[in-house]
Amino acid sequence: MSQSFLQLNTIFISLIIEAIPFIVVGVFISAIIQIFITEEMIAKIIPKNRFFSILLGTCMGSLFPACECGIVPITERLVKKKVPLHAAIAFMLTGPIINPIVVFSTYVAFGNNWKMVIDRCGLAIIVAFIVGLLISYLFNDDQLREFISKKSKGKGKGHHHHHHHDHEHLHKMTPREKVKEMVDHALDEFFSVGKFLVIGAFIASAMQVYVKTSTLLTLGHTAVTAILVMILLAFLLSLCSEADAFIASSFRGTFGAGPLTAFLVFGAMVDIKNLIMMLSTFKKRFVFTLIGSITVVVFCGALFI
Repeated sequence: MSQSFLQLNTIFISLIIEAIPFIVVGVFISAIIQIFITEEMIAKIIPKNRFFSILLGTCMGSLFPACECGIVPITERLVKKKVPLHAAIAFMLTGPIINPIVVFSTYVAFGNNWKMVIDRCGLAIIVAFIVGLLISYLFNDDQLREFISKKSKGKGKGHHHHHHHDHEHLHKMTPREKVKEMVDHALDEFFSVGKFLVIGAFIASAMQVYVKTSTLLTLGHTAVTAILVMILLAFLLSLCSEADAFIASSFRGTFGAGPLTAFLVFGAMVDIKNLIMMLSTFKKRFVFTLIGSITVVVFCGALFI
């Protein structure tokens, strides 16, 4: 077998092994939200005010140790549970960055230095807030929620899990039945999300093997091109947010704080794996508007670091 194919195989398997634990966490959090949390409970927590709901969504990320690999199913579940779309998206963008595990890994990767942690978390919060605000004006919550529900019904046809999760059905269930329902739901979600992880990991592996990093690095001479190169690298390398800080730290000799922060923020918000998962969940127009907004705000923010 050729050396490049063996390399592709190694990267592919390592990406899958690295991502699966976080997918499992993500689908179980999604299942807990589905079975144990009602729309009424969420309605009490989420402020009616657009700004405060985005702010709450942004801060929720610090409570859920979810990687970007498992964040899409959680976000989909929150939207179905009538969490405002802008608040759910703000959570989706910060969840993989400001949670304690990622904060600690970034601190360690950059030699126990808090500066990069502050830059990364600060830019992530700013991006999530601005993008959430933009989404709140551009997209209708109900229209997108309807689209997600239709799509998930279509995905669920082949599964053995046929329950309609209406309130009466859930109220009548015993705690044991609820736990069983949660596990069933998590398994369904895992296999649904898993196929997109496999496709995304394969494309990312191929990119790493056949697109030379050195070619991209030669383009990063100015502050502007350096940030753009690092945004592109973050997308192509498709790493988990728990691991990407160690990759970013290896570029310290080549790039300054701005491009490195752009890499750390953009990669945790948009990479090949979660792009494919987002396209399987949301409308294409919504996904590309979201990615365009994230790119612009990350780029502008990185220029000031």
